[in-house]
Amino acid sequence: MTPEQARVFLRDNHRVVLSTIRKDGRPQLSPVTAAVDAEGRVIVSSRETAIKVKNLRRDPRIALCLLNDGFFGEWGQVEGSAEIVSMPDALELLVDYYRRCSGEHPDWDDYRRAMVEDKRVLVRFEIERAGPTVEG
Repeated sequence: MTPEQARVFLRDNHRVVLSTIRKDGRPQLSPVTAAVDAEGRVIVSSRETAIKVKNLRRDPRIALCLLNDGFFGEWGQVEGSAEIVSMPDALELLVDYYRRCSGEHPDWDDYRRAMVEDKRVLVRFEIERAGPTVEG
């Protein structure tokens, strides 16, 4: 899978397992929803207080295992260096993220209020490596 193939896959398949690196070097895994923004970066919503965000602030290396809705079959992996966008800059980016994953929200004012109350952030990264490849 090339980076472009991964972007195409993520436009239709939003279920992923996100991996960050704990302080002791072991992986920390989280099932999350991901999308691709207009610039081709992978985007994920999280809370400012989440362990994955704390890990990424310390070590920005990030990897996602991309899953299709049926679980078995086509899949992929992407890696990069995460950037965390916090409030208030994250607010409209989170609206875009929601639209890309779920379509229109029934009450955007309520959604925006919830994002602020939850202390949501947007995690985004350029795909630096994608796979699997024929090499393995």
